[in-house]
Amino acid sequence: MRMAGRSVTGMNHLSAHPTHRHDEDDHSEVLDLDAEVLAEHTAAITAWLPLPTSPRHVVDLGCGTGAGTLALLDRFPEAEVTAVDSSAAHLHRLREKAAEAGVADRVRPVRADLDARDWPDLGSPDLIWASASMHHMADPDRTLRQVRELLAPGGLFAVVELSGFPRFLPEDAPAEAPGLEERCHAALDRHHAEQVPHRGADWGAGLTGAGFAVAGERTVTVDLDAPATEAVGRYALASLRRLRGGVADTLTAEDLAALDRLLDTEGPDSILRRPDLGVRTERSVWAARRA
Repeated sequence: MRMAGRSVTGMNHLSAHPTHRHDEDDHSEVLDLDAEVLAEHTAAITAWLPLPTSPRHVVDLGCGTGAGTLALLDRFPEAEVTAVDSSAAHLHRLREKAAEAGVADRVRPVRADLDARDWPDLGSPDLIWASASMHHMADPDRTLRQVRELLAPGGLFAVVELSGFPRFLPEDAPAEAPGLEERCHAALDRHHAEQVPHRGADWGAGLTGAGFAVAGERTVTVDLDAPATEAVGRYALASLRRLRGGVADTLTAEDLAALDRLLDTEGPDSILRRPDLGVRTERSVWAARRA
């Protein structure tokens, strides 16, 4: 793991409102595997947060299946977390994971649409955590203002965003279609540019404009080399299956066939059989207080 960062002054999957239970189940699997594979990096982020004292009340906005919630509970053993998401399936999975970890009594799941003008009562938290959720907001500037009003005096707001979909294959793979993953990512980026315009935004500037003072910014580099663990293989498989759903219509017949061979778990070219899998991505983190 490598962590690079700089302090600044005045400057990473919220559920994307899924409509099908199958899609929710697939997304839950990816979120669970993301939490497992990148646990060390998430812990590094929670350890870095510029907090003068341990928070007692945390709100996790767009909690998904609980990667951030459980990491925050582990980092701050006296804290309770209000976990907010629009997906009932994700919140159900969060409850299961919290029970398995023995922290169910410290988690308050809340189902809510964070694009709504009126949020449910979330208390007055010392820390608000938003991981891979801000770019899904219909009006991020309004959300930032709502967060600013919600924070307790002296509280901290942490925004975590992934730079993009993780990479798993070497650049020259697979042999019959070198560079396939990069072409898939390029197609997905074009789709996101139309459908998710706030992805990749400079949240430092947005925070400042909403009345926050940015206390710190970090970039966490994820570079897990081969040989991959069994969890990394499942993470790659689940992630590339979701990626296929977004780019299949834009790929050439040759690239789509090569991708399908990777996703065929019974075939000789299955991604689960590859000895060269890794995980490469970045997470950008902003920490801010009310100005």
